[in-house]
Amino acid sequence: MPHTRARLLVVLVVLSGFLTVAGSPPATAATPPDSLWFDGTALTVSNGRFTDATGREVVLRGYDVSGEAKLAENGGLPFASVTDARTSARALRALGGGNSVRFLLSWAYAEPVRGRVDTAYLAAATDQMRAFLDAGLRVYPDFHQDLYSRHLFDPDSWYTGDGAPRWAVDLGGYPDESCGICFFWGQNITQNGAVKAAQYDFWHNRHGLRDAFLTTAQRTMTYIREHLTEGQFAHIVGFDPYNEPFAGTYDPGQSSRVWERDLLWPFYTAFRARMDAAGWQDKPVLAEPNLFWNSNISSQRHEGGLLDAGRLGPRYVLNTHFYDQKAISGILMWGNASDGQYAGDLGAVRDRAAAAGTAAVVSEFGHPLSGTVAGKAPTVLKAMYQGLDSRVKGAAWWSDPAASGPVLSGQQWQWDIYHGRHQEPMNGNPDKVLTAADAWNDEDLSAVRLDDSGAVTLRQDARLLDRLYPSATAGTTLAFTYEDRSRDGSTVLTWNPVPGSLPSVARLVGSGQYGVLVWRSDGTAAPTELHLPASFPASATTVVSDLGTVYAPPSYTPAAPVAVAPEPGGTGSRRLLLTAPDPGVHYALVTNGATAPTADLLAAARAELTAWAARIS
Repeated sequence: MPHTRARLLVVLVVLSGFLTVAGSPPATAATPPDSLWFDGTALTVSNGRFTDATGREVVLRGYDVSGEAKLAENGGLPFASVTDARTSARALRALGGGNSVRFLLSWAYAEPVRGRVDTAYLAAATDQMRAFLDAGLRVYPDFHQDLYSRHLFDPDSWYTGDGAPRWAVDLGGYPDESCGICFFWGQNITQNGAVKAAQYDFWHNRHGLRDAFLTTAQRTMTYIREHLTEGQFAHIVGFDPYNEPFAGTYDPGQSSRVWERDLLWPFYTAFRARMDAAGWQDKPVLAEPNLFWNSNISSQRHEGGLLDAGRLGPRYVLNTHFYDQKAISGILMWGNASDGQYAGDLGAVRDRAAAAGTAAVVSEFGHPLSGTVAGKAPTVLKAMYQGLDSRVKGAAWWSDPAASGPVLSGQQWQWDIYHGRHQEPMNGNPDKVLTAADAWNDEDLSAVRLDDSGAVTLRQDARLLDRLYPSATAGTTLAFTYEDRSRDGSTVLTWNPVPGSLPSVARLVGSGQYGVLVWRSDGTAAPTELHLPASFPASATTVVSDLGTVYAPPSYTPAAPVAVAPEPGGTGSRRLLLTAPDPGVHYALVTNGATAPTADLLAAARAELTAWAARIS
């Protein structure tokens, strides 16, 4: 029984000297090389999860890099230079706590002339992508589009788009763009006749547009594979073929579900064939359903989610976005988000992926950081991260941890170091140069900016963004939660307090941050890894686990069941390694709230957690 094994381990750990308390110096030993456990291993999809070469369950967390690719100022590239890309990558890892990025590319700049791929653009994009790979981050490229193309919009328009090249728009002879009475740029998707007609033409392959896109995508993927090293290419997760697909206009009698079945899914299978031809056959298509599939506004929600694609299996991943449209509207949701606000929305993502037999990734989520609804951001983002971590709200987590479900992968929109420093002539208009915020349709969602000295600075609470999460689990995650103690102004947001039934655990955690992971080990020699936020220095981190009870974990050695090591990439970020000696259910509480805890308090907290974890199977 798991609880019997846990009690036995307590005795073995104490006898073998792994119990470290206040005043004990951390052990010094060589940390694992980058090639050990994590780096250099490609991901696959197995049993509905991302897995690495050792079979560990991998969670991808990070940001979209970057909305700058939507702009013309740097030629559709995320960065002005490779140097800027390296600066951004290191900061994303060290300040933002990410282990992965969704990397934006532009069809317009990849194929500015029909049939002719711009290899200079591909070379620059690949060089910038390499900066993130070399920083130890996994990458998945995304051919991004919004409102189909900037070339649909007039120089004096209120709005703009990105995506398709000018030649693709010129073929359509579309009407003059107009959104009518629109308060948000996204209303153009369903109200702007030019946008709707252009989207319709793409999906119906008018003028061979879809085929041209697929050919450019194949050439792009071939170029990337040929110009990365084997180790770098191993860290390419897969490819996101098309951002936020929508029909434009449905054919008579056609529903969203039928459109997905007859037009969207065949596009993904065609893209899959192009990936195979480009040498990406071992990497999945990150397939997005109808953009409105998981909207939390009932009038927008469409039936979909690739329901008729069957079991997607390991060659496709369910890839969706989530924004709280009610909160963004400023009208449909009064007040702030609360504990468990998005458990149902993100639970639907877990359920759909499970039914499809594949992994899931939420490749965009976020909330505006300025304007009338910006005050909701601290709670909305906390609730979104909470929903990615677990499908159980904080108030119920300790009493029902087994209902947590898998930890979801997700990328926050967005990471743009040029925030507030743009020089973007909107729709090519030299009299309308945008400098503020994200410089695109009045958006302001970047989690980061450069300060006056040129240093990368977070625009949001570091406690919210740099999070504890299980980046690689040796076996299967059974339950996970993280109480980040992030702030809404001066208010500390504590949605998952330790219950009174665990008094020693509550005393140990105090007012600090903490996370709890429960997993079923499969007996692999590779350790379970959790990203350690910068707020968890090894000297102030406490781990209470059936594997050992440690204050100030030592540097990694194969003999240490609880240890700390650098993250790959040399950015200074760190990971906690938990090595289970045998298969079975294991748990670990990780907190920065304790100051020199006594051996008695650590033992009492472990006894409480061992009894609590025995109920989870």
